[in-house]
Amino acid sequence: MRLLVICNPRAGGAGDDSTREVLRLLRAEADVQVCHTGTEAARSSGDDRVPVVLGGDGSVHALVAALLERGRLNAAPIGLIPMGTGNDLARTLGLPLDPAEAARVVLAGHERAMDLLIDDDGGVVVNAVHLGVGARAAERAAPLKPLLHRAAYAVGAALAGTGTGGWRLRVRVDGAQVCTGRRRVLMAGVGNGATIGGGTPLTPAARPDDGLAEVVVSYATGPLARLAFAAGLRRGRHPSRPDVRTFRGRRITIAGGPVPASVDGELEQVAQGRTWIVRPAAWRVLAPAAS
Repeated sequence: MRLLVICNPRAGGAGDDSTREVLRLLRAEADVQVCHTGTEAARSSGDDRVPVVLGGDGSVHALVAALLERGRLNAAPIGLIPMGTGNDLARTLGLPLDPAEAARVVLAGHERAMDLLIDDDGGVVVNAVHLGVGARAAERAAPLKPLLHRAAYAVGAALAGTGTGGWRLRVRVDGAQVCTGRRRVLMAGVGNGATIGGGTPLTPAARPDDGLAEVVVSYATGPLARLAFAAGLRRGRHPSRPDVRTFRGRRITIAGGPVPASVDGELEQVAQGRTWIVRPAAWRVLAPAAS
């Protein structure tokens, strides 16, 4: 194999020793070239090298966005060696979280087609986007990541869960209005993958290759309801709550901002609204062989 390995210095889950070990394993069986950003990799995508991300969801997001912009997204599969903080896309794919084991998956070369969410500004979502208290939790967690790593998400959630009254969001799924904005929403999520924040199953029924996105809306804005929702969310049991609704669809619009949003772990503000459309089998990833 000819590999183009993207070593992201911002990825938060592994140090130089892990990177050196992964590169040693890959170089033992493949011709390896190293770069440092998804944009740099996209510029080099004209040859037959397979891009391999050493990082998390944000690193994959950056590479997919750059390849899509250049019209090269499906030119080759993408390898993923989970070395970020949350590694949620890797969890959905069943990739080993040990970097050395994930490197062996890349070398095995089994391809899996993946859906992609594309918004009305041309932005992409490879794993999940969520708006509201979860994004506010990610904001609180961001400065804690270098010290606490994955545990930063739990601390951020505890800090964000107090004092918010929710947002008046309106949600449409495939043209049907499923949330009118009359009730305040604690959070809304759109999942291509199943988890966020290092394994929290926000959209546990989501599958990244079924042509549909999973949508979850929580109305649990009261103090006790927020605590109960958080407890259920950690176990993936929140869809059964009476103040949570779930949907599936190909075109999802969320309006009523401004509201904080987390797109594949990258933080931003949605000022008025945004629409995401599922593009089935838009890209391919190197994943464990189907059992």
